[in-house]
Amino acid sequence: MRKLLFYIGCCLLTINLVTAQKKSSTINVEYSDFADRNQDEIPDALLLRGNVRISHEGVVFTCNKAYFFEKENYLKAFGDVQMVQGDTLFLNSKYAEYNGEIKQAYATGNVVMRSPESRLVTDTINFDRNTQEAFYNTYGTITNRENTLKSKSGRYYANEKKFRFLTAVTITNPKYTIKSNHLDYYTNSGHSYLFGPSTITSKENFIYTEKGFYDTKKNLAYFKRKSYIKYKDRRIEGDSLYYDRNREYASATNNVKITDSINKGLIKGHYAEIYRNLKTQKDSMMITKRAVAITLVENDSMYVHGKKMIITGKPGERIVRAFNNVRFYKTDMSGKCDSIHSDQKTNLTKLIKNPILWNYENQMTGDVMHLIGNNKTEKLDSLKVLNNAFIISKDTLSTGYNQVKGQNLYGKFEDNKLREVDIIKNTEVIYYMRNDQQELIGINKSVSSKINMVLDKNTIETITNFNQIDGDIYPEKDLPENARKLRGFIWRGDERIKSKDDIFPVEENELDAKIQTERKAEMDQDNKPLLPSKETLDYDKNNPNPRAKAAKKEKENGAKPKVQ
Repeated sequence: MRKLLFYIGCCLLTINLVTAQKKSSTINVEYSDFADRNQDEIPDALLLRGNVRISHEGVVFTCNKAYFFEKENYLKAFGDVQMVQGDTLFLNSKYAEYNGEIKQAYATGNVVMRSPESRLVTDTINFDRNTQEAFYNTYGTITNRENTLKSKSGRYYANEKKFRFLTAVTITNPKYTIKSNHLDYYTNSGHSYLFGPSTITSKENFIYTEKGFYDTKKNLAYFKRKSYIKYKDRRIEGDSLYYDRNREYASATNNVKITDSINKGLIKGHYAEIYRNLKTQKDSMMITKRAVAITLVENDSMYVHGKKMIITGKPGERIVRAFNNVRFYKTDMSGKCDSIHSDQKTNLTKLIKNPILWNYENQMTGDVMHLIGNNKTEKLDSLKVLNNAFIISKDTLSTGYNQVKGQNLYGKFEDNKLREVDIIKNTEVIYYMRNDQQELIGINKSVSSKINMVLDKNTIETITNFNQIDGDIYPEKDLPENARKLRGFIWRGDERIKSKDDIFPVEENELDAKIQTERKAEMDQDNKPLLPSKETLDYDKNNPNPRAKAAKKEKENGAKPKVQ
């Protein structure tokens, strides 16, 4: 029992010693022109008037008049009140109170709080010296070199040099305006962390995000949740966005979507880079990782995929280039080639290297293939296949193939459907002729200088030979199998792209599935604000002010710092 009592006594003694160490010292009255006590007017208070100067543990108060309650270690200050904490915080007001026991201050009436980086003007403010936090619930305006912030309420963390706003806040900069309901703003670095619905508006664009970062000094930003950048003619969105306002450069990662409102186009992928030239309007864009360009053609859509896609030029004069295993799909047309070059101004699309085109069931190949559009009607106008033009389609009721070949092919579209085709020079044809009951009449095999075909979707309405040199209509039994295919015949029906999903290779579909799984897992997690980066936290260490640099240099040289 004695040991237990001794142990308890030691604990109580330790607690008392710690309490005594933590107990605040008495507020110190350094100077005043007049000092008086009046128990009738202000009981238990020392009345101070004229050039009052009071200090307490590193903070200095000056004012015109003060009541000092010695027993409570409490101060009330009136008229031109100023509280100074070292060279980091200056607080001016008409009236203030300070509790020396808990080291908390209250100020009201034209309150101005200044630090080396910023200036806050509000009506009422509270300051806790223990945590070095100030907070206000009256409308306040904060200004520094770059920005002006206005909010209904806010909290200032002196050690971190950070303002936190949890109600409507607006940052006004000569180049843009930021609005948010949850924003952390670091006054030294100008770094802003946004959370919840937030907007950034400028002459050039409009940005929306629900989780992001903006460096107001360098004009650099990144956004993480439900974010997009909207220009006059284009909207860019993705799971993650990076933006450099100085260069008008943006990049987007995962589930990227770029909408072109003027050309009614949409581009998707998992990584994109965009440069905007605000003077010339000549923009450039690169997109990769399951990239696809979707263009509205009348009531149908054309899907074009390439491993990499690049789009450059002014609105209305854009050039689209797609590289490496390009594939495209439209309800009545699909194809593939090594690369594509499409000029919006001339409305000419070139299918480059090993092009193949399927129009309904018709397979077309050649060395060079061009699709030409009409700028006025915004519809397909014509098709050119140059050198080794070849058309193949399966006969509907047999194992045979209808074939037409020649040097060049010229096609004409009606309402975006291939209607008429001319094949010229050294033309050859093998065609299964059938009557109205679809009975085989014979196989037409002939050679001529030109062939004209009129199409109705998958049906050849008419086929006309010009200047026929040789040929005949053979009964099926009289034309051997080895004579039913023209030289150079290659049927590639297994390669045909039959849906918009067929344009993507297997590896890019696997990448997409992985990204979607990771995105779902991220979206399912609790949505929390971004943590401050190391650059934000170490800003003062990496960017010391001139006075701090000079003091450090003097210290390194062994000189005593000058007394200010």
